[in-house]
Amino acid sequence: MTRRPPLTARVHELLSSVLRHGDTAVDATAGNGLDTLFLCRAVGVDGHVYALDLQAAALDATRRRLHAAGMLARTRLIQADHAELLAVLGHELQGRVRAVTFNLGYLPGSDREVVTSAASTVPALRQASTLLMPGGRMSILAYTGHPGGHLEARAVEEWANALGRPFLVREVRPPGTPEAAPRLLVVDR
Repeated sequence: MTRRPPLTARVHELLSSVLRHGDTAVDATAGNGLDTLFLCRAVGVDGHVYALDLQAAALDATRRRLHAAGMLARTRLIQADHAELLAVLGHELQGRVRAVTFNLGYLPGSDREVVTSAASTVPALRQASTLLMPGGRMSILAYTGHPGGHLEARAVEEWANALGRPFLVREVRPPGTPEAAPRLLVVDR
C-alpha cells in the first residue's frame, strides 16, 4: 500500500505556488511552528509572517523552531485567539496578505482538551478572507478526531460554500480518502 504524504505537505505545496519573496503571510494557528517556518522561508528575507496561537506553549515551540532556523526576525508571534485576527493584526493589513493558513484541532503533544471550535474558527475565517489580496490563498486544514472536530469541519465547509465572488473554494481530497480523515479546503481570491 502506497503511503500518502501528509496533508500539511500538500498545504505547503499549494501555498508555495502563490507566495513570493517580500510577501506578507499569516499562520492563524501556529501550533508547533511548522507552517510558520514554511511561510518564513517562502516570503524570504524581505517578507513578514504573523503567527497567532492561543497557547503560550505553542508560541514557545514556534519561537524555538524559528530561532534555530534563523527566521525569528521575519515573524511577529502573537498570543491570541484566531477569532481576534483583525483586532491584533490591524485593519491596515486588509487586502495585503498573500497567504493565510489554518491548522485546526489541538496542539500535538499538548492538552487535547484545548481545541479550536466553530464558535471561534468561523469568525476567524471571515476576518482572514478580508486580509487576502487578489491572487492570495487561504488553506484550512480541519482535523476531525477531537470532540467537536466534525462540527467544526462542517461549519468551515458551510462558511466556505457560502463564499461568493471574488473567492473560489475547492476541497483537496485524494481519491479513496476516508470520511473521517482531515479535510483540506483552499480559498483563492
